Amino acid sequence: MAIITFKSNEIKETGQTLSIAAVATQMAIEHNYKILVVSTNFQDQTLETCFWEVEKKNKSQIVDIENRTHIGIESGVEGLIRAMVSNRTNPEIIKNYSKIILKDRLDVLPSTTSTEYRKYEEIASNYMEILQLANKYYDIVLVDLSKRMPAMQAEDIVQISDVVVVSLTQRLKSIDNFIELRDKKEFYRRKNIMLLIGRYDNFSKYNVKNITRYLKEKQLVAVVPYNTLFFESCSEGKIIDYFLKLKNIDAADRNYLFLSETNKVVEGIIHRLQDIRMKYNP
Repeated sequence: MAIITFKSNEIKETGQTLSIAAVATQMAIEHNYKILVVSTNFQDQTLETCFWEVEKKNKSQIVDIENRTHIGIESGVEGLIRAMVSNRTNPEIIKNYSKIILKDRLDVLPSTTSTEYRKYEEIASNYMEILQLANKYYDIVLVDLSKRMPAMQAEDIVQISDVVVVSLTQRLKSIDNFIELRDKKEFYRRKNIMLLIGRYDNFSKYNVKNITRYLKEKQLVAVVPYNTLFFESCSEGKIIDYFLKLKNIDAADRNYLFLSETNKVVEGIIHRLQDIRMKYNP
């Protein structure tokens, strides 16, 4: 049981949300884990749009990986918080308020639908308890940490995370900013910090080898490459179909680089978790 948080200190878009959607889907399909993705975003339903049609706010597409059945359920972080306030806080209750994507494999706890930041701040104060509760029921909890979350609550979530995936861009300024951050804060020099380039362009001057060398990292920085079909699938709520359809492609397929690199990110996260567990449970 582990909490994996994806975060970014960049003002510009890093592809963080689509990266976590790709990683969660690949992990759920390839591994026998019970996974929850938690969206903490405010007025941003990018993550939800990857998995279902957001317009159908009260319905969820449930996909059984064997027989592809579909049913609808109620969901919502606000409903979950109300249940928690009523002292109904058994870990399994998280599932009741999440949307099932791959049955017994992958659930998503959607972000708030509120348009008031004051209301969002109130909700944000509950995420720590939500994550700790979810961590008792799910094998892996993936957190899409919003840049708009109040600093104190965001920092608390980062501190309880087993692995923190820091999203960067291929811009030199982005890379230099992280180097400066790492020099100032010991936290970003820890072994549970993993760097990720979202929307990666393999033809950029700042390719993964050059970035890794520039950062003086011992292992290659992880990447999720830009892929047109993937991005289109996310905009249509069809990310699951995309991954299942291309599950057994060969190296000649145009999607191979995207899928192979995404799988490396998944394996990198799992490897770091195993290292951490071995360290504390020798």
